[in-house]
Amino acid sequence: MAKASTANFEMSSLLDNAASQFRNLNSKEPGQWPALPKAAAWLAAVAAAVVAGWFLVLSAATEELETSRLKEPRLKEDYVSRLRQAVNLSELRKQKLQVQEYVTQLEKQLPGKAEMDALLSDINQAGLGRGLQFELFRPGQMQVKDYYAELPISIRVNGRYHDIGSFAADVANLSRIVTLQNITIAPASPRDPAAGLAMEATARTYRYLDATEIAEQRQAAAKAAGAKK
Repeated sequence: MAKASTANFEMSSLLDNAASQFRNLNSKEPGQWPALPKAAAWLAAVAAAVVAGWFLVLSAATEELETSRLKEPRLKEDYVSRLRQAVNLSELRKQKLQVQEYVTQLEKQLPGKAEMDALLSDINQAGLGRGLQFELFRPGQMQVKDYYAELPISIRVNGRYHDIGSFAADVANLSRIVTLQNITIAPASPRDPAAGLAMEATARTYRYLDATEIAEQRQAAAKAAGAKK
C-alpha cells in the first residue's frame, strides 16, 4: 500500500509539474516558454502542417479523379469508334477506292478548256438534228468555282413538241454534263398555231479547272481572306 501511495504521489507530482509549465504562458514570447509547452507547440504545428498538406493533396487528387471520370465516357466512345474503324479498315479502303473511281468518272464527264467549243457545237447540232430552229444561242459569262467552271448558255428554239422533247433528251445524254434549267415552252406565234412551239431555257455546262487555274483560285481566295482581316 505504501508503494502504491508513493507511485500515485509521484504521478500526481509529475502531472502538476507538467500543468504548471502551461500556466501563465506569454503568447508574445514563445521562446521563453518551458520545454514541455515548446514541444507541444512544435508538435501541434507539425500536425497542422501535415493535416493541411494532406487535405491539399487529397483535394487535388479528388479533382483529378473527377476530371478523369468525366473523360471516361468520351474515351470509351472514341475507343469504340476506332475499334470499328480498325475492324472495317479493309472495307473502308475499298469504299475509298470506289469513291475515287466515281469521282474520276465524273471528272471525265467535265470537258477541259480546249473541249468547250466542241461541246457547244454538240449542243447546237443536237437541236439542228431534231429539226429545230435556233433563234438564240448565247453563251454567258463563265462562273469559276473552287474546282470547276460553270458556263450558262441562253437558248431559244422553235419546233414541234416531240422534237423539243427529243432535243432535251439528247442534251441529257451527251457524253459531257449539260443541264437545262428555267425551261419555258409557249406557242411560237399566238396568231399562227402552225408555227409550232418555242422553248426558252438556260443550258449549263461545266468544265474542270486545270492545275494553273486551281492555283490562281487559291491565291485569289487567300488574298480575299487576307483583305478581310
